[in-house]
Order: sequence, then structure tokens, then C-alpha cells
Amino acid sequence: MPIYWRALDRASAYEILAHRAIWSLLACLLFLTYQKQLRETFALIKNRRTFSLLALTSLLLSLNWGIYIWSVSVDRVVEAALGYYITPLVAVTFGVGVLKEHLRKYQLISVILATIGVVILTVAYGRLPWIAIGLAVSWGSYSLIKKHLNAGALQTLSIETLVAIIPNATYLIYLLSKNEAEFGQDVGFSLALVSAGLFTVVPLLMFNAATTRLPLTITGLLQYITPTIMFLVGIFVFNEELKVSKLLGFVFIWSALAFLGTDLVKSSRSANQGRN
Repeated sequence: MPIYWRALDRASAYEILAHRAIWSLLACLLFLTYQKQLRETFALIKNRRTFSLLALTSLLLSLNWGIYIWSVSVDRVVEAALGYYITPLVAVTFGVGVLKEHLRKYQLISVILATIGVVILTVAYGRLPWIAIGLAVSWGSYSLIKKHLNAGALQTLSIETLVAIIPNATYLIYLLSKNEAEFGQDVGFSLALVSAGLFTVVPLLMFNAATTRLPLTITGLLQYITPTIMFLVGIFVFNEELKVSKLLGFVFIWSALAFLGTDLVKSSRSANQGRN
């Protein structure tokens, strides 16, 4: 995805975000129609509690998407990768602070290591890595709320993008009225912006299909693939600088994730043994 967003850098991050949301909604509606899930989706909209929660997750999702797209436009893909690396650790922290869950030994070690890593990176950057923190907190909060919703990912994404349709459409209409929109300037680039919907929804459907076929441990570990690709793209494709001090911070983050992955495997095995 970083390479795709970089290819669209003729447009501003805000215009790309608006197109991503609008065309994702259209893609969701097409897939919902094909899967005959429109009735269930409308039922979610009619449920006041569910719709209120999805309005909140819509805001968090827009914030997450916006930070991510902007990070690519300002050459901070490695910092964005850090955000998605620490997202599972933020989820663990939320579990303790909000859901009153108890940390297991490996989880505690991972949180300590991650905290050290973030401190090292803060010193290395000379500032808080706010892009990483913004991505991790927005996605962690988004995931926390979604845990309380009994609905499919495609259905909820369609409602979230529907909630955001008014501000996004208004912004695009404003750009078009001022002749400042990149959309419509040429066919190829316009189609690339429209394709943002498919690039968002298709991976979601593929991941959901994988979760029904793969063990929990595998799907849990799959979440580290995206930030790893982002990290490698940032370093080797976009030639972003990685000083030794920053690399040291990432080593602590990766060590934390290793402990978290080990905890996931151990807890999954214990659960399976309990069933047997």
C-alpha cells in the first residue's frame, strides 16, 4: 500500500483519503449486494447503539487512514511501520486498562520492552514518534470498540464509510468547484483514485476468509506482515534514513513482538489442550 499511495502523490493526502472512503463504500455495497447481506446491514443502521458505536469507529478509522496516507506523502513510512508494529502492544495495554485483564508474564515483558523501544526512538527522533503513536492508538481504539459489535467486517466498514460520506463528498465537491482536484484531470490517474476502494476492501475480504481457515495463532502472527513490508519499503524503496539509534529502538520493539507472539502460541496451545 505505501507504494500505491506514493503513486497518487499528485493529489493531496486529504483528497486521497476522501476518495479512499467514498470508493470503499461503493465497493462494500457491491460486495454486500453480491453476498446478499444488504438487509442485515440496514438492520445494523437501525440499531441506535450499534450505529452510534460505528459512527465513533468511523471517526477513528478516518483518523487512522489519514495519518497513514499523510505519512507516506512526507516520507515517514518507517515511522508508520512502527505504529502498526506497536498496535498489538497498545491492544494489550487497553485490555489491562479498560477491560481489566491481567497481564501474563510474556505480555508484561513485551510491554516493558516496547516502552523502552519507544523511549529510545523518541530520543533518536528528537521528538515523540507521534505518527506511530497516532496510528497505534487510533487502530487500537478502533479494534477495542469493534470487539463489542456482533457484525461482519464488510458490513461495519460499509456503515463506517457511509457515516463519513458527507464530509468526504463535500470536500471533493469543493475541490472540483475550485478546479483544484486531481480527480478528472486524466483518465489513468482518476481510475487509480477510484481503485483505492478495491485496494481497501479486497484485502479485508481475503483476511476474513483466511481467519476462518487458519488457526488463531497464524492469523495473529499475520498482522506483523504489513508493518514489515512497510518497513522494508521505507528503507529500500523510498530510501528513508535509519540511524543505528533508531534501529536499536526497533530491535526492542521486535523483541517485544517476539514475546507477544510466544504468548499467543502458548495461550492457544493451552486453550486447545483444555478442549481436549
